[in-house]
Amino acid sequence: MIELLGKSLSELQEIMVSNKIPKFRGKQLIDYIYSRFIFDFQDMTQFPKSLRDWLEKHCTITLPTIIAESISPEGNTRKLLLELSDGSRIETVLMAQHYGNSICVFSQVGCAMGCVFCASTQGGLFRDLTVAEIVGQVVLFRKLAGETIHSLVVMGAGEPLQNYNNTVQALQLIHEPYAFNISYRKMTISTCGWVPNIYKLADEGLPITLALSLHATNDTVRRQIMPVGARYALDEVLEAVTYYYNTTQRRITFEYILINDVNVSQDEAHQLGRIGKQFPNCHINLIPVNGNEHIQLYKPSNKDMNTFKDIVSSYGVSVTIRKEMGDAIQAACGQLKAAHGRKEEIHE
Repeated sequence: MIELLGKSLSELQEIMVSNKIPKFRGKQLIDYIYSRFIFDFQDMTQFPKSLRDWLEKHCTITLPTIIAESISPEGNTRKLLLELSDGSRIETVLMAQHYGNSICVFSQVGCAMGCVFCASTQGGLFRDLTVAEIVGQVVLFRKLAGETIHSLVVMGAGEPLQNYNNTVQALQLIHEPYAFNISYRKMTISTCGWVPNIYKLADEGLPITLALSLHATNDTVRRQIMPVGARYALDEVLEAVTYYYNTTQRRITFEYILINDVNVSQDEAHQLGRIGKQFPNCHINLIPVNGNEHIQLYKPSNKDMNTFKDIVSSYGVSVTIRKEMGDAIQAACGQLKAAHGRKEEIHE
């Protein structure tokens, strides 16, 4: 069966032409999938019955199945638990911001990065998501919300730059006017610092925002809380990020988890300020760690967090302490997690 979800217009047109179907039917298919959200071929009534029957016999549009939905008490955060065709489960989140709807999507089932503060990495990496599975998360939310998606972050579970080709292809499709028409400048890829593909992404010529999960200002601490740090030294990561900034001229965002007694000393605040100062117009997000039954780590006191922030800010760097959205439904940073097995192996 030919999977149509995740295919570009030119790819759909090629499928049509190679099967002796008029090329313009590819454009109609795109319209059905991304504008009308019609996925049953028999409901595509612009097509003659013979074409609908052919599509049903040879093609499929496979969307994840919604297993559960959670909405925050404030109504501004909505999380979906999704099941994929092989029984794997992922989560995706829609956040209603003052500037519009922002969606956070997964790029992998599970994660190989091993960050100690993140629930999604506990079971390791199960597999990469396909282009269709990444795009399908946006399709479901666009259909459910009935509203425009303003911006998109590839974060959730997984390291997007480890699943490089599928992630970039998905974003290229999501960008297209015939799909979701989301500007590259409103897309963010969050990475733990997968150095080779930071360079590769820079050379793509796509003005996507890069968010680096920094979380420590020296290799010793970074390797303790982010095992990926054992692969790439902090100097290597920052050199790659510098290349990305110089090549794309896109503002860099640094994510920094605040963990009491781990990475929040005043010396580390000064060093973070010095790092940020190297990147004009960068922004630093300070994120209080999410303590839960899986993560025995604790956030600093409000006083200590504000002191840390003020020191970083003294270097002329834009810095904020993130107000977490979705805490009540475990949709905040570090809490998203996927059950990697098939549904019969999952105990909820």
